[in-house]
Amino acid sequence: MYRFPTKRGIDSKAITVVGVLRQYIVKEADTLLDIARRFDLGFYEITALYPKMDPWLPPVGKKLLIPTSWVIPDTKFYGIVINIPEMRLYFYLKSISMVTSFPIGIGDYGSTTPLGVFTVTGKRVNPAWEVPRSLQKKYGMKIMPTGSENPLGTHCLNLSPGMYRIHGTHQPWGIGRLISHGCIRLYPEDIVVLYKLVPIETKVEMVYEPVKIGFKRGRIFIEVHHDIYGKINDLFPYAKDKIKRLNLMDKVDINKVKRAIDIRNGIPMDITK
Repeated sequence: MYRFPTKRGIDSKAITVVGVLRQYIVKEADTLLDIARRFDLGFYEITALYPKMDPWLPPVGKKLLIPTSWVIPDTKFYGIVINIPEMRLYFYLKSISMVTSFPIGIGDYGSTTPLGVFTVTGKRVNPAWEVPRSLQKKYGMKIMPTGSENPLGTHCLNLSPGMYRIHGTHQPWGIGRLISHGCIRLYPEDIVVLYKLVPIETKVEMVYEPVKIGFKRGRIFIEVHHDIYGKINDLFPYAKDKIKRLNLMDKVDINKVKRAIDIRNGIPMDITK
């Protein structure tokens, strides 16, 4: 259950840090991709926490911290919010003050996922893919029928304005990576769940927040991600500006903020003074 702050500064009743961190002991034949998918995480989320670990050969018997806790992003419309730097989608169930979340694959360099407010205008099961003109030579067709090679997967949410979609994938290893031509990809099992939850006319906010500030039990938390599209010159002043706008500068330990920026591992860290 979440509760956004109703005032600047510390709101002791606010709850915007959700989920709990978990642990997992690496087993024979595990890869970090396997472990990520088991806990509904993307490749980025697990490798940001273990950047020096071989994702194909994690040490058997090692106890891993699983990053299944998040600061939820602000929202204007309480529909879908996609935070591009963390490669994660949030869907707000406002009537019960709950939020559900899924890892995503996003647009690669040269075809980046756009920012802005969109609307779900259509829903399709087993969709055909209208191949963009720039890719028709590569695929040898204008329309790709449903099937195992169709990048839209089994379910698709059409967005307007533009030609962007939220859809499944035929390449689950691409979740948590820059993989698409701008659309949002979900694990095959996740798109089925989201498809059932999301009605037509749902608003979709695509935001770029590599730094998020959250609250829980009267404490202040910061969650930091990499600036994957290179939009922000320095995350430290960016974070301080956010903290100032929330009237929290005198409530946080700036050294803890600096440490979170330095390691940027995607885990909410307590920065309360």
